[in-house]
Amino acid sequence: MSAVPAPPRVVVLTAEGTPPPPNEAALRRLADITVVTREGLAGALAGDADRRPAEVLLLWDFFSDALSGAWDAATALRWVHVAAAGVDAVLFPELRASGVRLTNARGVFDRPVAEFVLAAVLAQDKQLHRSEALQRDRRWVHRELRRTRGSTALVVGTGGIGRETARLLRAAGMAVRGAGRTARSEDPDFGTVVPAAELAEHVGWADHLVLAAPLTERTRGLVDARVLAAMPPHGHLVNVGRGPLVDEDALLEALLAGRLAAATLDVFATEPLPPAHPFWAMDEVHVSAHLCGDVEGWREELAAQFEDHLRRWTAGEPLRHEVDKVAGYVRSS
Repeated sequence: MSAVPAPPRVVVLTAEGTPPPPNEAALRRLADITVVTREGLAGALAGDADRRPAEVLLLWDFFSDALSGAWDAATALRWVHVAAAGVDAVLFPELRASGVRLTNARGVFDRPVAEFVLAAVLAQDKQLHRSEALQRDRRWVHRELRRTRGSTALVVGTGGIGRETARLLRAAGMAVRGAGRTARSEDPDFGTVVPAAELAEHVGWADHLVLAAPLTERTRGLVDARVLAAMPPHGHLVNVGRGPLVDEDALLEALLAGRLAAATLDVFATEPLPPAHPFWAMDEVHVSAHLCGDVEGWREELAAQFEDHLRRWTAGEPLRHEVDKVAGYVRSS
């Protein structure tokens, strides 16, 4: 009589004060689950007299870089799942070089982020932020607004979020192009895709520059002073990717000098954005707290996605949304 295989050993990393996944009970029926915060990660990965070393790590605290500090304890680790689209926080050299597989939450945030971008575009074109400020001052100031239909948007990042954004903006009547690693024409969502490495040569076309790219060594600081100088004076920058995609000092200078009309920023190089940062007080900058994809029910959707991954793992089926650890993102099929 053959022995029943032991359930996989899974560590779930949460932030201090953050509850575990809402489907924890269902996950425990599939695996031996240990929920820890940063301080307990190394010990949980290593195991002890009562528990084997962990094979699987769920980064429910998806911005945490704790794994790099606990790496020496991860002797049995075979798979890491990040409950987010971006995986830059865990792509340290040892993980890249290892045989540990990496998956992310591809697809969960595509539509919510695209809706946020469309809202940002409409708010800028229709001067909604200006109207709110005037309302607070009880001032009646008539203005002429920009027509959104027929305006242009260049979306940097041609993954799932970028594509959903392109589809939604085109549905609103906008002309859209993409920017990615490889130039091409006749793309089903973008039409034309220009090389992101040549961004400064193409941003002059766009009324709205949307950043939806992953943070990699290629994209860090992509929007620099040269790119900002090439944007039209009425240009609007929307960053829903990662803060370090933008040279924030150069952006601040461009806005103060009036060379750029506005920036809608959901992500920043330092988060939370420090209270003394000039962006807070600028009428041209619209700040939100890294929330563009966090619609009601997002945690439940992330939890259900990991449960599906874990069922596949225990059944020996192929994992979905596997990250190319060299490129830093999930490659499109």
